[in-house]
Amino acid sequence: MAEEKKDPWLNYLALTTVILAVCATLSTFKGGGYSTRGVISQAQASDQWAYYQSKGVKQYLYQIQRDNLVLQREALPDNNKAAAAFDARIADYNKKVTQYDNEKHDIENKARALEAQRDEAQQHGKPFGIAVIFLQVAILISSIAGLFKRKVLWWGALPVGLIGLAYFVDGFFLFM
Repeated sequence: MAEEKKDPWLNYLALTTVILAVCATLSTFKGGGYSTRGVISQAQASDQWAYYQSKGVKQYLYQIQRDNLVLQREALPDNNKAAAAFDARIADYNKKVTQYDNEKHDIENKARALEAQRDEAQQHGKPFGIAVIFLQVAILISSIAGLFKRKVLWWGALPVGLIGLAYFVDGFFLFM
């Protein structure tokens, strides 16, 4: 049996198709990883904002109590024995209000940092998603070119694959 003569360009077609497939697979994994990181960062940021709100509610309750004690204290005569107790309690509530204010500031910084991580993950994930689309189309066209042994189809797949590769590299470096 005589073996059918293989066109040399088919070897290049196979090689480019494998390269495109590997890059498409890596794009899928990297894009998925960034997507997961974005979702986790968003959930953590939401938790921080809920924590921030709970601290704000507690702070507000102490402010109300402090303001109420200030009003009661002002109603007392100056030489009243209870005035010192009121002053001590008011000072304690002032400390609590300040403490909650500081804690809210720290929590806000953590939440904003997590939101920045989410935004960065989204910036990296988008090019990987676009890369997968172009790479899959290039693989499809290359497969059709190999099936029908049409070199012109393969030449048409190459620019589509290069666009996919450009987006793949952009997913790492964000140059576009």
